[in-house]
Amino acid sequence: MKKIETFVLLGLLAGGPLSAQDAAEGETVFQRRCAACHTLDGSNRVGPSLQGLVGREAGTAEGFRYSGAMAESGLIWEPETLVQYLENPRDMVPGTRMVLRLPDEEDRRNVVEFLSTQ
Repeated sequence: MKKIETFVLLGLLAGGPLSAQDAAEGETVFQRRCAACHTLDGSNRVGPSLQGLVGREAGTAEGFRYSGAMAESGLIWEPETLVQYLENPRDMVPGTRMVLRLPDEEDRRNVVEFLSTQ
């Protein structure tokens, strides 16, 4: 096997740079799909601000009135939890008011990568 093929294969198997998430792409998806309801500056809209979201307990953004289901979910917004939630929020937290779904896993992972930088 040629060296370049070996490098590519090892990168794929290790989940290396070839599968890295793209925060810039995530920002594009955020602007297109999320920004109508969410901000990144601490202010709330229809949805809570997502500033500092990664690592935060669900239902705790200051000044936002959450559904009882979200407030009592006990979730911590870790990257994998967010990826799963964004696939279908109402499956993960029945009773949440969030209706937007991101069916494409790459979009979800990129948005989470972008949110991790905020």
